[in-house]
This record gives sequence, C-alpha cells and structure tokens, in this order.
Amino acid sequence: MSIERYSISIHFARVLMNAARRRGLDEDVLLGEAGISRRLLDNPHLRITPDQFSRLMRGVWRLGDDEFLGMGSQRCRQGIFALMAKQVVRSRSLRSVYYKLGHFYNLVNDSLRLELKVEGDEAIFSMTLSDPAQDPDYLLREFLLLLWHRFPSWLIGQRIPLKYVAFDHATPEHLAEYRLMFPCPAKFEQPSNCLVFDARMLDAPVVQTPEALANHLRRAPIDWVTRPAYYPVYTRRVLDHLERSGDLSGATIQSAAAALHLTERTLRRRLCAEGSSFQALKDGMRRDMAIHYLTQPSLSISQVARQLGFSEPSAFTRAFKQWTGELPKTYRDAARKM
Repeated sequence: MSIERYSISIHFARVLMNAARRRGLDEDVLLGEAGISRRLLDNPHLRITPDQFSRLMRGVWRLGDDEFLGMGSQRCRQGIFALMAKQVVRSRSLRSVYYKLGHFYNLVNDSLRLELKVEGDEAIFSMTLSDPAQDPDYLLREFLLLLWHRFPSWLIGQRIPLKYVAFDHATPEHLAEYRLMFPCPAKFEQPSNCLVFDARMLDAPVVQTPEALANHLRRAPIDWVTRPAYYPVYTRRVLDHLERSGDLSGATIQSAAAALHLTERTLRRRLCAEGSSFQALKDGMRRDMAIHYLTQPSLSISQVARQLGFSEPSAFTRAFKQWTGELPKTYRDAARKM
C-alpha cells in the first residue's frame, strides 16, 4: 500500500474553495461532488484523499470554465490543456515537448509566459505570471510547475530528475508538502518560477501514444496528484520497509534497521539528518491509511483500528485525535454528510 496516494493536505482544498468563492461558483455543488464537508475545511491540519481533491479541482475547472482555476489574469478555457497535449504527444523528444507546450500557451493565454533555456549543462523551463496577485496562495504556480514536470515525465516514460525547483514567492507555511510534489530542493523568492534539470534529458524520446494520452486525460488530474512522494534516501527506504511489512503494530526501528542492514543507532542518525524519525514516519503512514479507510463506508471504526494494528478502538481514537485534532467518528460523520 502506497501511503502517499491516500492523503493531501486540506490546505489545497481550502485554497481552491477560496478561489471558487471569489469567482462566485456554487460552493455547495463543488463540495458535494468532491465529498468534502465544510466542517473538514475548518481544520487546517486535516488531510483528504487524492480522489476528493481531484473531483474538487475538476469541479472548479468545469463550473468556472477555467483550467487556471481563477488564479490567472485571463481565463484558460476548459479543453485547452487537452488540445496542447494532443499536439505534444507526437513530439520526438523532451526538448520538442517543452518548446511546443511553451509556444502553445504563449500564443493562447496572456496569464503566463513559458520559456525553455539551456545554460551550460542545465535545462531551465521557466514560467512567469503576468499578474501574480491573482494567485495569492501560490496554488497556480505550484500546480503548473508540478504539471510541467509530471506530464512531460509521463510522455518520456521516466521521471525527469530535477536539480531544483524555484518559485518567485516567499517560503510558504505548507513547505512540508513540497517534498510530496517535487523530487528536489525548492528555492523561494527567486527571479522566476522554474524547473532545472540536466540538459541531456532533453534528448529523451517521447514513448507515449495518442491512444495512451486519451486514457491519461480521462483520469486527469488524479494521476498528477497521486504519483509517489519524493523523500530523502533513508526516509524513503524506511517507508518502503513499513509498506512491505504489512503489520504496522509490530514494526519497530530495530526491525527496520535490520532490514536495511544498519545498526539502530545509524538509522536513527540518518533519519535525524533528513529531518525525520522512525516514529514520525510510522505515525504518518498510519494517519494517511486511517484517512483512506475512514472514507470507506464498509469498514467500521473498529475494523479500521484493526487494519492499522491497534489492539483497541480506543487506542486508535486517541491516536487519530492526536494526529488530526478530530475524533475518527467526527471525521467520518463530516465526510458522510456530503
């Protein structure tokens, strides 16, 4: 089970709803289609499933007829991305993909300016918003750079290794979410928003077909928000070990260290250097799995507790309250009201 597929910070849903409110879109329709309760939006520490977030984003696209989510200086009509994608899927290389998608958007919309540059051994794909004030919470910048990385990576059939990603805005409060989005360091208060990677990647051939693209577009945007999160080396290895173990109740740092052929002390030190700990990773996995299971009406709270390795439902209830500030029943009831 890949935990990062099961939860997204409620922050992003709150930002989407703020944008919808500014545009006068029907909030009840949007939240109802996404299965998100208004009550859930009130707690900044909660998380939702990628499916809920994807349905919310699709709703904002549809009701606003704007793929830029009301955060650009000019509306980007629904269907523009698909039109661009149908052109670039026939490209021969990644270089051609970035040139074509940049040229396309520069022609059809004045909200942003895209440019591919090669400086020495680095390729830089930059994006400048014409009116950054329309994107006060940075979501358009975050989403588009995420998209300009993940969609071309899908086209060439491999992840583009990024050296770093840069943003022109200040360091955000939700900085921790960036490691779930980008496999590299993030820099802030930079001259432009850009992806930076090895220029040799530009010669990578496009391997996807128009037929595969049709399926990809039907699933959008869920494939873009459920790709594996990007973690430092030992954090990722511990998470992989926990996923393989199946029984989180019996998972210990001793067993993890043995599986990774390290001493317990060495593993603790390396996780600490990456800004993490074994218990924090274990708790995070349990939290995200709990959020996923609580959206499944066929499972009782007692069954969810057992799935997560808790000996008693009361122990699970205390843990969930500590993780999210909500009781499991309160969270489930709020979700079921939709």
